[in-house]
Amino acid sequence: MSLTSGAMRRLMKEITTLRTSPPDGIRIATNDEDILDVIGIVAGPEGTPYEGGYFKIRFQFTEEFPAAPPKCTMITRIFHPNVSKSGEICVNTLKKDWKKEYGIAHILITIKCLLIYPNAESALDEAAGKLLLENYDEYFKHAKLITQRHILPRRAGHHQRSQSQPLFLVRSSLRRTTSHQSSQ
Repeated sequence: MSLTSGAMRRLMKEITTLRTSPPDGIRIATNDEDILDVIGIVAGPEGTPYEGGYFKIRFQFTEEFPAAPPKCTMITRIFHPNVSKSGEICVNTLKKDWKKEYGIAHILITIKCLLIYPNAESALDEAAGKLLLENYDEYFKHAKLITQRHILPRRAGHHQRSQSQPLFLVRSSLRRTTSHQSSQ
């Protein structure tokens, strides 16, 4: 898949702008080998159950970009009515309200707003939508638990997996550490 030269220039400009002066709570990561491999990172907004978490969104650009929106997938686990278990994000900006003037920053800001104001009326995760409508306190508690368990950066002393380290090595390392600590 390739973009037109105009779309590629626009994308490069957006990426450069996001690297040098990103909106508050938003970052971007790219693959030096493939400029179309773009990951947006949204910090969980204060006062929400997502506070302190970092949510990664993968962008997939089609040949129609910028006339059509990129496909965006949440690759960080989250409990949210507008994000399916597979990471599909339900927000009008990525569908019927898309305008060719929009770009990566606009999408990431919209997703950040969605973390503040979830919309149970267009839920992709029915359990999250139902809980949000019926018992906000329980919704908040469950979403915060998922954030703390799966999204928050590891604290000092905890093992973190490097990109090249297989997950099973981290788990076996944790088992050895836990076994060693409990035998003391």
